[in-house]
Amino acid sequence: MPDPNGFLRYERQLPKRRPVPVRIRDWREVYPPAGEELIRDQATRCMDCGIPFCHEGCPLGNRIPDWNDLVRTNAWAAAAESLHATNNFPEFTGRLCPAPCEAACVLGIADDPVTIKQVEVEIANHAFDLGYVKPQPPATLSGRSVAVVGSGPAGLAAAQQLARAGHAVTVFERDDRIGGLLRYGIPDFKLEKERIDARLAQMEAEGVIFQTGVNVGVDVTADDLRERFDAVLLTCGALAGRDTHGTPGRQLRGVHLAMDHLVPANRVVAGLQESTPIDARDKHVVIIGGGDTGADCLGVAHRQGAANVIQLDQYPLPPEARAAELHPWPTWPVILRNYPAHEEGGERVFGVAVQEFVDDGNGNVAAVRVADVVVERVDGRRTVTVTPGSERDLRADLVLLAIGFEGTEQQPLLDQLGVTRNPRGAVDAGDDWQTGADGVFVAGDMHRGASLIVWAIAEGRAAAAAIHQYLGAPGDLPAPVRPTSQPLAATR
Repeated sequence: MPDPNGFLRYERQLPKRRPVPVRIRDWREVYPPAGEELIRDQATRCMDCGIPFCHEGCPLGNRIPDWNDLVRTNAWAAAAESLHATNNFPEFTGRLCPAPCEAACVLGIADDPVTIKQVEVEIANHAFDLGYVKPQPPATLSGRSVAVVGSGPAGLAAAQQLARAGHAVTVFERDDRIGGLLRYGIPDFKLEKERIDARLAQMEAEGVIFQTGVNVGVDVTADDLRERFDAVLLTCGALAGRDTHGTPGRQLRGVHLAMDHLVPANRVVAGLQESTPIDARDKHVVIIGGGDTGADCLGVAHRQGAANVIQLDQYPLPPEARAAELHPWPTWPVILRNYPAHEEGGERVFGVAVQEFVDDGNGNVAAVRVADVVVERVDGRRTVTVTPGSERDLRADLVLLAIGFEGTEQQPLLDQLGVTRNPRGAVDAGDDWQTGADGVFVAGDMHRGASLIVWAIAEGRAAAAAIHQYLGAPGDLPAPVRPTSQPLAATR
């Protein structure tokens, strides 16, 4: 049984990151592999409490106390098996998920929570390094086929579940490589792309077919898909970036959406192109948005050699620790979240909003005019009030808009299927994950709006279970969530 005194003997500790002067000179992951002793000590802090709220915090329902204790006893193979029972891609979530499980950890009531995310990623690392990750092809084939449109974490999770159940699965991706935002939206210093390739090799051995460079709805019509496949799953993400079209000066050269900066930067790192059209080198950069995407832009700007970087956040500076009166345990707390990119340089400015992008006289952005603001909730609606006389200009040669996403992109495929977007820019589904079109299902960000990778995997697994049932296949696949039962998590 777990050590009931482990959390008394060991304090929360994370492995040291690579030194800043070293890591900003390359694109390798910030964290080196952690030592086994450190991870065992951290796993020992988990006391397998009677009601483990970490299960509730994790959309996948990961068996966290189980694999913590297996790591504590050095049973890495069993830990990997337990972790993979609920999570297809722990090597991704362990690096990219903000860990709502840790916010719900019972130990967090009066102490620092268990380092669940770090233990998870080290189990995944061991699983690959020691050969525990092996293909699991089906014993028999069902004779039924499924098309998955989109190769992000939701689509890949669904594809793997369905292929292991014996269905013939083909994943269509319009980009030249598989992975969706994992491939081109996430910088390598957070996720080196060899991690994706290793998992794809396993999936190919399990029978999944990948077709890249195929824009479904253009290169292949919806009718073609429905004729060739018994079911279709849409997992195209929520890639329509939120913009500031109403802000004066938005049309100036040098003002870009964040993804227009991140994607070509990733392609350069991958060796697919020699240069990027949006380079921060020697520029004064202003990033608008204080979330994950903004931090990704910050880290990329550092590695490109920016002269200066300022990151703006409309919200006030949050507390460093949970404010129990506002966000009691085990709810998701609004706290100051420092990403590794923030210790690499740059300045953060809170409680400000952009009033105008200033022209240099030649159609280029020269500055960002900001003002202090107060953000409040009035009758359930968010209001932003500008403080009079607080306007000032921040020098800017490059402005990156990292203010979220408006939902899935409008595309010919939706029209061909007769599927519409709701007011949030997402595609609705019934309790069976099916859209208004028979045999057409939806999951991930395309269904719930831009959210967490752990939600994408959970929805992909649940949609796979629904498709399996729709195809009349025997037995059940695990379904961790229902399509309409959960609100957005870990967002402001």
